[in-house]
Amino acid sequence: MAAQKVPLLDLKAQYAPLRGDVLAAIARVCDAQGFILGPEVESLERDMEAYLGIPHAVGVSSGTDALLAALMTLDVGAGDEVVTTPFSFFATAGAIARVGARPVFVDIDRATFNIDPGGIAPAMTSRTKAIMPVHLFGQSADMAPIQEISERSGVPVVEDAAQAIGACYRGRPAGGIGAIGCFSFFPSKNLGAFGDAGLVTTSDGALARKLRAIRQHGGAVKYHHDVVGGNFRLDALQAAILRVKLPHLDSWTAARRRNAERYEALFKAADLGGTVMLPARSADSTHVYNQFVIRVPERDRLRAHLQSNGIGTEVYYPVPLHLQPCFRHLGYRTGSLPVAETAANEALALPIYGELTELQQSSVVEAICGFFQRRA
Repeated sequence: MAAQKVPLLDLKAQYAPLRGDVLAAIARVCDAQGFILGPEVESLERDMEAYLGIPHAVGVSSGTDALLAALMTLDVGAGDEVVTTPFSFFATAGAIARVGARPVFVDIDRATFNIDPGGIAPAMTSRTKAIMPVHLFGQSADMAPIQEISERSGVPVVEDAAQAIGACYRGRPAGGIGAIGCFSFFPSKNLGAFGDAGLVTTSDGALARKLRAIRQHGGAVKYHHDVVGGNFRLDALQAAILRVKLPHLDSWTAARRRNAERYEALFKAADLGGTVMLPARSADSTHVYNQFVIRVPERDRLRAHLQSNGIGTEVYYPVPLHLQPCFRHLGYRTGSLPVAETAANEALALPIYGELTELQQSSVVEAICGFFQRRA
């Protein structure tokens, strides 16, 4: 039996020391009675620009809406194609479909779970309007070859950085390398709001102006609409809460990295003979460990065993996007993208949140060792 219960995520542990500051921020917004955009959102945008080192940050209503706004700003629509990964949260491909475009899936790198840049150019056609890599689980995709393809073809890159705030690639921030970057502040993210919230980033002033219009029904001036946009506005309450939490993000990220290193040491000491594949760290990227995802045989049996020992886990992602029923019409079949399909059967996320204790991590690894020893 595990020494103690270990939840996949414990948001209460993060909230407790911030409770007074968070409630004061909420009271400030309530007293001002300004709830949509306004000074709180503008202040968060400036804070995010400074933190990320990206010239323009535009607050939006969710990470999904960040992707939608980005594609709409680049005029991606019916008849267009967007090259992306099949191994990601559904919003990545869902946003492409929602603007009327066709997601074109490219298989992933086995070690990092990120899109394989070598498959992008062969998948492009005259209809390709954007390339959308995902910085999955907190580590940047291999952006140098992706940017080379973009520059050679003139097709812009939209970075899905929903899981990678604070990560860097060759010294550049995730979300600040392509034409547009998209972030999510869903509560489970490294920087989480108290509900849905998101951010769009760009170094292009013209794109930033269009993004700001797109998030307000396409109108830069009230009641005057140059294009058809959406209601992608960020709530002031969420912005105020994120402003309280942002100064703590670096320390939370450092704690996640320490926990990742501790897992590595514990698994090395356990000597499971290569049965458990730990997350790969690219030499070009920093990792912020939004998730700590291992690869194991008999994943579903192991997960059930951990659950019986009071240990929380999650499967990201059990069905790759190209095999989702809603995309059946695209013509992909089982075997079309074998690396992603194998990952979907082997990937298992372990608890990695910053407040996780050494004893809890030891319990996780001991329970995993117990499973494989029993199966031997």
